[in-house]
Parts: sequence; C-alpha cells; structure tokens
Amino acid sequence: MSSTRVLGLGSALRQAALKPRVNAFRMVVPKRGIQTQSLSPSAMTEILNSQRLKRPSSPHFTIYQFQLTWLGSIANRMTGAALSVLLYGYALAYLVAPGTFDSAHVIELVAGLPDVVKYAGKTILAAPFAFHSWNGLRHLAWDTGKFLSLKGAYQTGYAVLGATAVTTVALVLM
Repeated sequence: MSSTRVLGLGSALRQAALKPRVNAFRMVVPKRGIQTQSLSPSAMTEILNSQRLKRPSSPHFTIYQFQLTWLGSIANRMTGAALSVLLYGYALAYLVAPGTFDSAHVIELVAGLPDVVKYAGKTILAAPFAFHSWNGLRHLAWDTGKFLSLKGAYQTGYAVLGATAVTTVALVLM
C-alpha cells in the first residue's frame, strides 16, 4: 500500500499534477502601506541607544539562584588571581628595590603595626590561600573521577568551606 493512499493524499496529488500552471515562477509580493523616512546618523544612533537601554542584561543574575558550585568556581578564580597578583607584585617590588623589600625590613614594618592590623592582614592573606589550596585538592579529586555527582560536588564544597575556616583561624593564630 502506498503512503499517499494511507495519508489520503492520492487524489490531491493527482489534481495538483494535472492542474495547468500559469506563471509558476512569478512571485506575488503584497504591497504594504508603510512609510519610511531617512534619518540622520545621530538620530539613528539615538534611537538605537534608547532601544538598547530597554533590553535586559545577560546573564540576568536576578533570575538565577545562588549555587555553591558556581560561587565556589568564581571564588577559586578570584583567589587564584589575587594570590598571583600579590606574589608577582612582591617579586617585582623586590627586584626594583631589594633594600626596601628584604626580609628584615618587612619584619620591622609588620612588628611596628598594631595588633588589629596584623590580625586583619593575616586573615586577608590566609583566607584566600586556604580556600584556594583546599579547592585545588577538590579539583584534583574531581580529576581522578571522584565526587562528580551533584551530591558529591556539594559535599566537597561544604568540606572546602569548613576546612578553609579552620585553616584560616589556625594560620591567623600562629
């Protein structure tokens, strides 16, 4: 049984095949009553800019729910970049002025600071270092194929946050 008979298209296809064609290649375009006008480039730019202001920004953070996985990823990148900038900045400063940035001068500078500033500085240095280190171990575990499920990702994420807090406190109190 042919497919045209099953679909009931047999007679319709025969009629279409036998129907005489008149101007088969002529396309009929309906006329529209739209008026256009030429604008100056500054007017076009102004219209375009006003339309752009009405568009939503992308990605639209107001519709996303905060998740530990992407917050951890962003924090890992930021702590890595901050630690790298700090390390390279200190190394360049030491190369430019080795007498000012040697160990003896740094120890004298830190010794003269108030205790609040010392603890704040140690916290600012220890927290990113601890987080980046523990999250790096988490990523190494992922590279071995472990904790790749959603439950495993969240468990290791909370473990990284807990280990970061404990390590930061331990480093600050040293």
